[in-house]
Amino acid sequence: MEDIIRSLGYLTLGSRLKRIGEQLQADTQRMLDGLEVPVQSSQYPLLAALDRLGPLPVGELAQSLGITQPGVTRSVALLAELGLVEVIQSDGDQRRRMVSLTGNGQRLVDKAKRDVWPRIENAVADLCKGLTGPLLEQLSAIEDGLEAAPLDRRVKQDAVR
Repeated sequence: MEDIIRSLGYLTLGSRLKRIGEQLQADTQRMLDGLEVPVQSSQYPLLAALDRLGPLPVGELAQSLGITQPGVTRSVALLAELGLVEVIQSDGDQRRRMVSLTGNGQRLVDKAKRDVWPRIENAVADLCKGLTGPLLEQLSAIEDGLEAAPLDRRVKQDAVR
């Protein structure tokens, strides 16, 4: 069956990028599920931002990730329920809430930086290895590569090497 989004080229570039992003996240999630990690793949960038930048107000955390404040607020609430982040009211402004990693959150990030993130990065690098030429051709190569071997399989292959 014809892939309409692919065939429409630049007209549907946003939809195509979103589709690729969703596939990468789903593959990453399958790998995380196999490692019994309690966090969704989409929440790791938030944890990484707090690790890299330190405690941040919700609005600045959203800005650092390039996503909406309501989306960050939802993720922060879920991560707080898991005991990975804590939210405290700012001293000077009660409307401003500061988010920081808890000890458990920092331990999870440290483990991820050591054991998980490099494996994912290597799998994506493998997927993108050798890409050249026009953007649409590169996107086709990425999609074809994901169809041939999703990220979670690439990670397993990398672990065997």
